[in-house]
Amino acid sequence: MSKPLTVDELYNKCDPVSIKYKSTSEVPALGDTIGQDRALSAIDFGLELTSKGFNIYVLGDSGTGKFTTINRLLTRKSKEEPVPPDWLYVFNFKDPDNPISISTDAGHGIEFQKDMEFLINRLKADLPKVFETKEYEKQRVKIIEEFQKEQKDLFNELESEASEKGFIIRKTASGLLIVPKKKSGEPLSEQEYDLLDDETKNKVDNIGNELQDKLNDTVRSVREREKEVNESLSALERETALAVIGDLINDIKKKYEKYEKVTDYLENVQEDILEGLDEFKPQQDATPPLPFLKPPKQEDALQKYHVNVMVNNKFTEGAPCVFESNPTYYNLFGRVEHKFQYGVSYTDFSMIKAGALHRANGGYLIINALDLLKNIFSYDSLKRAVRDREIRIEDIWEQYRLVTTSMLKPQSIPLDIKVVLIGPPNIYYLLYNLDEEYKELFKVKADFDSRMERNNENIDKYVSFIATKAKEEKLLDFDRSGIARIVEHGSRLAGHKNKLSSKFSDISDLIRESHYWATKDKSKKITDEHVLKSLGKRIYRHNKIEDYLREMMTEGALIVETSGEIVGQVNGLAVLDMGDYMFGKPSRITAKTYAGKSGVVNIERETKMSGKIHEKAILIINHYLGSKYAQKKPISLSASITFEQLYSMIEGDSATCAEMYALLSSIAQVPLKQSYAVTGSMDQNGDVQPIGGVNEKIEGFFELCKIRGLDGSHGAVIPRKNVVNLMLNEEVLEAVDGGKFNIFAIDRMEEGLEILTGVSAGEPGEDGSYPEGTVNFLVEKRLTEIREAMKPPKDERSKNNNDKDSE
Repeated sequence: MSKPLTVDELYNKCDPVSIKYKSTSEVPALGDTIGQDRALSAIDFGLELTSKGFNIYVLGDSGTGKFTTINRLLTRKSKEEPVPPDWLYVFNFKDPDNPISISTDAGHGIEFQKDMEFLINRLKADLPKVFETKEYEKQRVKIIEEFQKEQKDLFNELESEASEKGFIIRKTASGLLIVPKKKSGEPLSEQEYDLLDDETKNKVDNIGNELQDKLNDTVRSVREREKEVNESLSALERETALAVIGDLINDIKKKYEKYEKVTDYLENVQEDILEGLDEFKPQQDATPPLPFLKPPKQEDALQKYHVNVMVNNKFTEGAPCVFESNPTYYNLFGRVEHKFQYGVSYTDFSMIKAGALHRANGGYLIINALDLLKNIFSYDSLKRAVRDREIRIEDIWEQYRLVTTSMLKPQSIPLDIKVVLIGPPNIYYLLYNLDEEYKELFKVKADFDSRMERNNENIDKYVSFIATKAKEEKLLDFDRSGIARIVEHGSRLAGHKNKLSSKFSDISDLIRESHYWATKDKSKKITDEHVLKSLGKRIYRHNKIEDYLREMMTEGALIVETSGEIVGQVNGLAVLDMGDYMFGKPSRITAKTYAGKSGVVNIERETKMSGKIHEKAILIINHYLGSKYAQKKPISLSASITFEQLYSMIEGDSATCAEMYALLSSIAQVPLKQSYAVTGSMDQNGDVQPIGGVNEKIEGFFELCKIRGLDGSHGAVIPRKNVVNLMLNEEVLEAVDGGKFNIFAIDRMEEGLEILTGVSAGEPGEDGSYPEGTVNFLVEKRLTEIREAMKPPKDERSKNNNDKDSE
């Protein structure tokens, strides 16, 4: 018969005396992440390797410190790296819809913007004035007057010649015409022309045509000369303007001569200014068509000379480290904004806004993987940018519009970045197995563990973490007992007495809550009492459903027996996980057997309330029965197994042992003790396998027994392989220590059967039979009885044989 476990086997106590420090006030601050050597090694590898595709996916359970760790490591590493360049967008004078991207050293971008602002202000102030100077006006008037004098002389000479030959030059709507005149000097009318004889008409026509040809030549000469004058005036304007802007632009060119794109841009600026000097001449304000209508604001003609500094790294220390909490497409890749005026949308290069990729270019970008996948277009576009090593700002919705509109298409920017995705393991494996590109772009896996070894070194680090958190948040100091209790709870969270949880968000919450209850008690330090109180209050805030189910059990609405003995009935243990709270729930498992050949029927399976794993467990029970009791003769048996009062799906194999006990009890008609509850999986050989949630299962049954009154007969049967997972609460430990509650650990199914029945299971003798009075003997006996009962009567067998012979 197995012996119950001792208190020391149920709980791994941390002796407060083993803590080096009397209080956390004496503990040095924690410098690095605890218990994540594998993940830290992978992160260091990924950050140091600059080859293409070695971006990092940091995976692990929530609360393991993924973001805190990666943020601290990147912040530390980025400060040692060079500051990346500034990025600017300027107007493209050759293709206005394709703004030009320019890169400068850190801080030079904003300086260049200020220099261009200064140039624009000087243009606004000086250029209009230079066209009002006496020197400019004098040269302009001189050119115009010379042209006018030449024009006048040419027309006067032609008019004199025409007058001598009896013609005058007349201005009409279609231009200048040669018209014959009368002696009085007035033009000859058509009627008067018709009265002339033919000879005179011919003479007038010949002279008129000759003079008209000369007039056309004169007009042509005047127009050519007028063109030359306009060119001279333009040259005068360019020369005058160049005297103002030449030195200004040359100074800026000299300052940024190492940037070829900047010098090319400045040459285009100078040429554009000289080509559009009319914009700088004094102009009168336009009069509105209606007195009450405000004239629309004119677009600033000098706007195209401004500089849009997309990324300013002047004040950046080292490489940038950017965390994008909302990775929409536009937040990652930037956007081209628009303004509306009088119902019309307009934009220009100055409205191009940077995204997280621009700000992180030359450094590191951290993104939550789940948030990235939630946002349409973001994931695919990010992969494209990382693969092509360039950032393109596009209107992503353009392809879905019925009508294509003209949009700016800024030049792409080279991308040099290390992307770090942070997310849960399931996202990592989905992407890795379903997305071929992902494997090529995110080659480094940094896997954060949820627990670590419970040794002296890690306990010291735990203590340092507690002290650091208390100092950072100005909490009360922990004494040795409080520290020890936190360490013990770390093992409970890890689900292993020899390990500690590395979900430090949960530990941090416990530290804060313990501080709260210590301040309520007006204590100067946090002790184990405050930690226990914090844990108790937390359970109280979350266990309403558990209390409600337990109340139904005590009232008899949910039937769970905790005393007496019943054939074919056993208490199984299940775990209900509500998300924020997990607790154990005892359930009645019953079995009925009778003569037949249908085998073991799982009622949950028949009603489609059973999961695949549970169905597998029933099949294991079937095959175990066959291998144990049908070595020589077949089994004829019909049996049913069910979870009574089950109104939802059941999944898992942790009730295999309990179902086996109920079935054997029903077959052998040996009653089972209802004061025990059982949990444990079983293989086909009868070996007991470990299960999950062992602490919650034991505590759930213990609470029910405690309400009904502990008398020393109550207990639980668990797999021995789960002993290492035991970290039970104080009440259970006290009851075990007082002999009021017993916990048995078993390796074989038969051990639990003996505990529940009080009868030896029995080992087969040399002839394969079991000792009389053992459970196995009774099972085999009952199976033999059923087999015999299933045989037809002797007379019927003889008749059947005779019929066969006659045939």
